[in-house]
Amino acid sequence: MRKLRALYEFGRPHTLAATTFQAVGIFTVVIAGERLTSEMLVTLLLAWFGSLAANLYVVGLNQLYDLEIDRVNKPYLPLASGVLSPREGRGIVLAAGLVALLIGSRASPYLLGTLVLVMFIGTLYSVPPLRLKGRAGWAALSIALARGLIANAGLYLYFEHALAPAYPLSRAALGLGLIFFFLFGVVIALYKDIPDWAGDQKYQVYTFAVVLGRERVFRLGRWLLTGMYLLPAAAGLLMWPSPGGLALALVHTGAWALFWMRSRWTNPNDPQAMMRLYRLLWVLFYAEFVFLGLYRLLLAAV
Repeated sequence: MRKLRALYEFGRPHTLAATTFQAVGIFTVVIAGERLTSEMLVTLLLAWFGSLAANLYVVGLNQLYDLEIDRVNKPYLPLASGVLSPREGRGIVLAAGLVALLIGSRASPYLLGTLVLVMFIGTLYSVPPLRLKGRAGWAALSIALARGLIANAGLYLYFEHALAPAYPLSRAALGLGLIFFFLFGVVIALYKDIPDWAGDQKYQVYTFAVVLGRERVFRLGRWLLTGMYLLPAAAGLLMWPSPGGLALALVHTGAWALFWMRSRWTNPNDPQAMMRLYRLLWVLFYAEFVFLGLYRLLLAAV
């Protein structure tokens, strides 16, 4: 049981949850208005398990190469605490990568391409000689591309081509969603490194928090998040007076207000307080996929 718990922690639960919400949320968006079939469920399961395996590969690889840094920043992680050995970690990462490739090749070129691109970017992020993690701009771009753009676009294309829905998203709506999640990925990348400032500075990992300072990056993230939430809120207002437009505007204005109020009480120089705000950011990320799924179901019912 201790090893199973360590495996779960090795996968970084907040990223496993994000992957789950992404897969289920995008699947719901695609099939809204359709009758659920066993074929649809198999399509979802392939995407979900493949994405979880790729997720485990990426975060596990990062922990293998960040072992010394994590002993400062995150000593509770399985490798940093010694619950898992580096050899066990390498075995898990290799197995996860192989499983992702096998599932992707079984499912479709769209899913395989998505998983390969995400794992490729994850490898460049963590592994020398490039190790993009140590280059502030490239590190943020890597996370925003992998989590915000490629994963979402790839899963949508996979579901759309596998299931041929009667009510696909318009290209304008899809483009707006991808811009939104790309910006969300940038904010996650910026805030991810603020509580890790001590270890990154000690080992000369030049994140934005180290290069620009925690308070400046904190403020930059808040304004980027504001612009990000303005996109769907403005789109909702342009749809006025439709109920769907009102829901789009109110939900995103509310999410923005919640984060902004919480951030007002957060000291970016306090790692524990910053970690709590970072967790809220992930909760808002999960909530977005729940909202999008329910929103599409509502529109399909109307």
